[in-house]
Amino acid sequence: MIDFETVIEETAAAIVSREGESVTIDAFNVPYRVLNEVVRREIEKGARHIVLKNVNGQRYIGTGLPAPARIEIYGTPGEDLGAFMAGSEITVYGNAQNAVGNTMDSGRIVVHGHAGDVCGYAMRGGEIFIKGNVGYRVGIHMKSYQDKVPVMVIGGEAHDFLGEYMAGGILIVLALGEERVDFRAHHVGTGMHGGAIYLRGGIGKDQLGKEVAIVPIEEEDIKTLERYVGAFANYFGYDAREILASEFIKLKPVSHRPYGRLYAG
Repeated sequence: MIDFETVIEETAAAIVSREGESVTIDAFNVPYRVLNEVVRREIEKGARHIVLKNVNGQRYIGTGLPAPARIEIYGTPGEDLGAFMAGSEITVYGNAQNAVGNTMDSGRIVVHGHAGDVCGYAMRGGEIFIKGNVGYRVGIHMKSYQDKVPVMVIGGEAHDFLGEYMAGGILIVLALGEERVDFRAHHVGTGMHGGAIYLRGGIGKDQLGKEVAIVPIEEEDIKTLERYVGAFANYFGYDAREILASEFIKLKPVSHRPYGRLYAG
């Protein structure tokens, strides 16, 4: 019976090509455990730029890395891309699945396509930029941690329960490419008790969780939007000024203890 160590060594010999601190790995038909272990060992050897080709659903890419690295992914990574990530930068030239940036601490993830549900779950730092649409419960449990403020910018639309139980951070949804700018999502900000959500366009009060309210955009909000929409535009080739010329609304929680009365006394 071939042990795991032998599998790693033989697989690495077949799929890895190196040039200085840059490494290219062909992920075609490589099981996710093997692929992630090969990536981890290449970083331990000093690789700081890794190109993954032919990725097709392998999970946990970017999780548990021994040192920060820049990873380019061609294909569709599986769930929990960049989970618990600390300082690395991942760029996906394609779509991504669920839980992008799950509990990430720092770093950056850029997705040149769509992404699935629960992106940014419990992220407490770092940045996520997604060019297209995202699924349900995106930004759930996002929270600021010490001096870290997590940020997610979504170029398309988001589905129901956006920002659910959000405790900190910044969520920006641009709804680009839509003829109608009004949002379709419901239960937005349900249980939210910290952070801010910015929406380009309008939303009905009946679509919001009872824990949030629409508040005026202030000068500090404009600076925030200029910074992160500008970064989004740079990554994906948009005109930031054209996007920022649109009307934005801001959602903030009405209480920092939305369930205080429910559980107190």
